[in-house]
Amino acid sequence: MRTVLMVAEKPSLAQSIAKILSKGNCSSRKGLNGACSVHEYTGNFQGQNVRFKMTSVCGHVMTLDFIGKYNNWDKVDPAELFSKAPTEKKEATPKLNMVKYLQVEARGCDYVVLWLDCDKEGENICFEVLDAIQPVMNKGSVRERTVYRAKFSSITDTDIWNAMNHLGEPNRNEALSVDARQELDLRIGCAFTRFQTKYFQGKYGNLDSSLISFGPCQTPTLGFCVERHDKIQSFKPETYWVLQAKVFKGKDSPLTLDWNRVRVFDREVSQMFLNLAKTSREAKVESVSKKEKTKQRPQALNTVEMLRVASSALGMGPQHAMQIAERLYTQGYISYPRTETTHYPENFDLKGTLKQQSNNGFWAEEVKGLLSSGLNRPRKGNDAGDHPPITPMRAASEAELGTDGWRLYEYITRHFIATVSQDCKYLQTTIEFSVGAESFSCSGKTLISPGYTAVMPWQGIPLEEAMPACEHGDTFTVDEIKLVEKQTNPPDYLTEAELITLMEKHGIGTDASIPVHINNICQRNYVTVETGRKLKPTNLGIVLVHGYYKIDAELVLPTIRSAVEKQLNLIALGKANYQQVLQHTLDIFKRKFHYFVDSITSMDELMEVSFSPIAATGKPMSRCGKCHRFMKYIQAKPSRLHCSHCDETYSLPQNGAIKLYKELHCPLDDFELVLWTSGARGKSYPLCPYCFGNPPFRDMKKGMGCNECTHPSCQHSLNSLGIGQCVECDSGVLVLDPTSGPKWRMACNKCNVVVHFFEHAHRVQVAPESCNACDASLVAVDFNKTRTPLPAGETQHTGCVFCDPVFQDLVELKHATMRHAMHRGGGARRGGRGRGRGRRGNPKKPKDKMAALAAYFGVSPRAPWSVDGSRGAGLEQFT
Repeated sequence: MRTVLMVAEKPSLAQSIAKILSKGNCSSRKGLNGACSVHEYTGNFQGQNVRFKMTSVCGHVMTLDFIGKYNNWDKVDPAELFSKAPTEKKEATPKLNMVKYLQVEARGCDYVVLWLDCDKEGENICFEVLDAIQPVMNKGSVRERTVYRAKFSSITDTDIWNAMNHLGEPNRNEALSVDARQELDLRIGCAFTRFQTKYFQGKYGNLDSSLISFGPCQTPTLGFCVERHDKIQSFKPETYWVLQAKVFKGKDSPLTLDWNRVRVFDREVSQMFLNLAKTSREAKVESVSKKEKTKQRPQALNTVEMLRVASSALGMGPQHAMQIAERLYTQGYISYPRTETTHYPENFDLKGTLKQQSNNGFWAEEVKGLLSSGLNRPRKGNDAGDHPPITPMRAASEAELGTDGWRLYEYITRHFIATVSQDCKYLQTTIEFSVGAESFSCSGKTLISPGYTAVMPWQGIPLEEAMPACEHGDTFTVDEIKLVEKQTNPPDYLTEAELITLMEKHGIGTDASIPVHINNICQRNYVTVETGRKLKPTNLGIVLVHGYYKIDAELVLPTIRSAVEKQLNLIALGKANYQQVLQHTLDIFKRKFHYFVDSITSMDELMEVSFSPIAATGKPMSRCGKCHRFMKYIQAKPSRLHCSHCDETYSLPQNGAIKLYKELHCPLDDFELVLWTSGARGKSYPLCPYCFGNPPFRDMKKGMGCNECTHPSCQHSLNSLGIGQCVECDSGVLVLDPTSGPKWRMACNKCNVVVHFFEHAHRVQVAPESCNACDASLVAVDFNKTRTPLPAGETQHTGCVFCDPVFQDLVELKHATMRHAMHRGGGARRGGRGRGRGRRGNPKKPKDKMAALAAYFGVSPRAPWSVDGSRGAGLEQFT
């Protein structure tokens, strides 16, 4: 029997599709990477009985990056990134082992059906999957087709079976357009970002941003926000005057009239009009007009409109709204949420879709009314040729979806019902008055038929007081007429909804990437989100945009990126050559980059006005090992130490607090040590500011503190304070935290495992001896007489924290609370405290505590942590 491998974009999608195609008769098992499952069943494919295997990836399998040496910011000229630096495809999430997983499942398969999302990114992932699996699949005959592509827009039985019965092929051109965008964004973004970041972070101390990034889409997005900010700052209010009249007839309440001239900007002229109007105490009705008007129902919903409404009406950021929409889609509640189309195809089952909503109490009455009276054909919209508009695919309740999920689903459903409802109709009555020589008017609306506003009440016609019954020639008494002084107001800061509109209008980003670009400028401290989801640029955002304008306005204007997007779309349509577009665009930006580097002083002049020089920033902290003067601690991101005398800056671990460490010095370079801590419930370790960025030993990497230092004799190093290998991660060592008393603890120098022990002990030290059972270093503990938990009132004991029964109840394992993922300068390194005893092979079986800790994590107890079991890893370099 032949085998068909089917691959979806997410595990939940694979499960839903397999359930539909197998009619619920499939067996499931976990894949080797633990994140994906495999659903198996038998069925018919291309006229033959086959075995189906349905699995998934988790988004992109591969990501584009420069080869190793070009990722070193210090050794590579950013200009080389435009052409000289080679790129390679790397696994997007190495921990998932996705390539190996796909190959294991594809081995021996005869056909593959690709169920990736039906957009350009999905097409790109199709070819990432094919590159991984085709080398291990069975080779068919030359003429036999083995690769199929399923096209679908929703997770419904009808749509999935329709896709299975009309399989196509993956689109190479669309995949290439994504490859081109990835490479352009990587090369252009990295070159500008590296140059800017290194240039400005070395000069200014309060930028408060760990990365001064540039992006071909991100920067024009920021440009829109700063442009509005500049209009607000340059706005000069103007005074104007308005004539305001109130009239009444009989016992009716007064009517406020609108002046037909609207406003006048000259005080004397407005006074003249007031005097002319005051010549009469009566307002004469010149005309009464009544006109039936229509408020059109909305067009079908696309991604951009959904994001606009989510931000302005639901208070959800675009990124958050898109994540919720994707979850609703994968669970089968709505159709595919990434679409530019606002027009339903002729064969779309509008009635069937509407009928599913007939039992929901929120809109059942309107839905049943439509089903009995007949649906109104949706307005003609734009057919972008991608997916149908966003549509509810099955009924749901708030209990099923959660608060935010329900709010977005409710809007999508109400919008859909509105598209097949009647237009809203109302009667507008306008009365024209003359008061003296001046003309005034008032108007009111009376609802005739609510139409679609019954289901979208926020767009309804507001209730107004009825207009007085009158006709031409009637007179009203003037109650008062006066001159009102007002001022023009500045525009407000851009809202997310307005920014999305501008990005769509100018072709910046796609329906899928717009939320990402907006999120980026927020995360990088270029704008802040204010009340009402308004985007207010920070000093850094303003200075960057003004700097780009001074040097090269095209770097921030939307025109050049819009032109690039058009070229990328031509690649997707097969009308432009991938290599030619790539090379042409890179050549343009390379020239712009060189000009930008030569002109950077223009931006620097703006920076000088807004930010403080690094030497004038921060507070004195620890002494420099070269000049022995105090270095300043700069807290603004990225936190660092700066010696103004040597004009040197030293990087520090991020996302934690830094303080002086007992005025102790590094034995290698005489720099005063500092202590990094992630908080009272987290972990902490000392570090040498110089060694942190300049590893002293061959087996150390940048970003390592004293708890990973392989110095053979320093009292702060791993060699002196390391106790045993971490019971959870592969490469970590549990290191005593000497600052933690009286609540003593040891923490893994790689992951967030923390072991609390010997609370209230007077002293805890790592002994030179090691445990015969597990090879961990012994620990010497000294308690006060009044608080000792040791048997027979003993105050001192030396033993293994894992094996010694005396310590059995004095050890507690926890996980550290981290503010964010801890910033690491170097990659993972298999530990090496350098204190090995020459033991190789398997250690003796550990006793209860080691086994208990290991069992807690479901892992096996491990051997000593030294790489080779020999004394002094890195010792030969030191000596």
